[in-house]
Amino acid sequence: MTGKVYLVGAGPGDSKLITLRAVELLEKADVVLYDRLVSKKIISMIPKKAKKVYVGRAVGDDTTHQITTNDLMVQYAKSKKNIVRLKGGDPIIFGRGGEEAEFLKENNIKYEIVPGITSGIGSATYAGIPLTHRKYASSVVFVTGHEDPEKKIEIVKWKNLAKSVDTIVIMMGLSRIDVICKQLIAGGLDKKTPVAVIQNGTTFKQKMIKGTVTNIAKKVKENKITPPTNIIIGKVVDLSDTMGWK
Repeated sequence: MTGKVYLVGAGPGDSKLITLRAVELLEKADVVLYDRLVSKKIISMIPKKAKKVYVGRAVGDDTTHQITTNDLMVQYAKSKKNIVRLKGGDPIIFGRGGEEAEFLKENNIKYEIVPGITSGIGSATYAGIPLTHRKYASSVVFVTGHEDPEKKIEIVKWKNLAKSVDTIVIMMGLSRIDVICKQLIAGGLDKKTPVAVIQNGTTFKQKMIKGTVTNIAKKVKENKITPPTNIIIGKVVDLSDTMGWK
């Protein structure tokens, strides 16, 4: 018999947004492998008896760290441990949870996936931006702004997105915001389309700046915005003026 690995979403930042199931698993964990964006308050929920292992990665770090993380999950599981693989947001929304589940399956390790509130939704909600709205947005897409560096060709077709969806949520795209906006404009997106950039969404450090696809990159620099951020593009951004509550 082996232990079991739980791929758990910690939510978007506010510790109160973690699920009851996630808290339950943390209390029973023998080992917790946690990421960079998991809040300190959530880490403090981990019992003293559990071993805490940091496996986070910052932008620009060597991507081979994932191999180490995979090996650790299998190693601890074979030691009959219950492992919580704790990820910021949701484990399978740009969190490599899918890849980790595949690896565990290949190595005959039991696992469970526990969803969490993804930052793309959480940060928008805390900023008073409804990603869908009966009058303004009947469709929404979540896109990574930072694809796997090993890919030879970028998969996201930004020009095609310009006229095919009402709301665009970009995660991990701050460093490329200028290029992305220019491609969307080239694809036919109205130059006056509003954009919001939300930094540290759902936390007490939350900060939002707004502009349009033509000037948001400049505003990001002027306001010294740094990751973690989410970028929201579409008419719904303007609703934060009346719906904002945080």
